[in-house]
Amino acid sequence: MIVPWQEIPEETLRNLVEHFVLREGTDYGEQEASFEEKVEQVYNLLKNKEAVVVFSELHETVDIKPVRSLG
Repeated sequence: MIVPWQEIPEETLRNLVEHFVLREGTDYGEQEASFEEKVEQVYNLLKNKEAVVVFSELHETVDIKPVRSLG
């Protein structure tokens, strides 16, 4: 189930985004981005509707997923 990120309390969303950044180890191009830059990039993905917050009822987990991966 997709959860609108705007409805998530700010501190909770921040923790979710930080956990995503730490776990993903995403490639940010030739120049390595700082942790804060990576966090901001994830916020931008959410704001631009390129990523969504997903709650799994089966696993009772919350994650951030790129929209393109939802197929």
